[in-house]
Amino acid sequence: MILHEPSYVAYAPAVVFAGGVVRHVATRLEDDFALDPAAVEAAITPRTKALFLGYPCNPTGAVLPDHVQDELAAIADRHDLLVYSDEIYDRLAYGSYRHRAMSALPGMRERTILMGGFSKAYAMTGWRVGYLAAPAPILEGIVKVHQYGIMSAPTTAQDAALVALTDGEPDVERMLAEYDRRRRLLVDGLNGLGLRTFEPRGAFYAFPQITSTGMDAEAFATRLLEEERVAVVPGGAFGPSGEGHVRACYATAYDELEEALVRIGRFVERHRD
Repeated sequence: MILHEPSYVAYAPAVVFAGGVVRHVATRLEDDFALDPAAVEAAITPRTKALFLGYPCNPTGAVLPDHVQDELAAIADRHDLLVYSDEIYDRLAYGSYRHRAMSALPGMRERTILMGGFSKAYAMTGWRVGYLAAPAPILEGIVKVHQYGIMSAPTTAQDAALVALTDGEPDVERMLAEYDRRRRLLVDGLNGLGLRTFEPRGAFYAFPQITSTGMDAEAFATRLLEEERVAVVPGGAFGPSGEGHVRACYATAYDELEEALVRIGRFVERHRD
């Protein structure tokens, strides 16, 4: 399995738990954490069966531009790979970027396992309602495993998800606009503090570089929590190329983000290298 990193912490363990082997493809701040199709193809071996994509990306907020997505689809076709595509942040896209489902590309419906859910776009974290679309033969195997792990989502959660689909679109649009406002505040604020932060185009995370403080990500996150009561996640938790960064989530109130920036500013001023 080819997997980009930094990426969500559960991806690699899930592959290992299923008996697979993960080959990571690193992304970098200098490239806005863009995934390089050439690096993906270089990582493929005769034993490679699949490519795993989690875009828009947790933790970086990076997205797949159309031309990159097209190249990845061509690679999957050329090497006869399945594509696992986690698109749970598909509705949270900013600026001119518009998300395209991987399975919507020519020839990709037959080789894509698309995953999504209601937690992010509909603010239903905790309701645990998700969905998966895949070719019928693959789906049959997935159902055999799934039905003995959990029977189904609770009826109450399913009813709530149905209302979200039928009546929730105005709320999604309002929430997206508010997330965008918070995104600009946090990204501009972190850059203003000297913590280099690229502009995330999806999800609701910023991924600032914190090396100017002289601390590694683990120490930065621990001391920031202890000294200023601001919680961030060390970037190394998401893969080796996340070291030197922390994940900051802007899915909270605007005024709390303003206060967080004040506290981070005090912290950085005390500890800048």
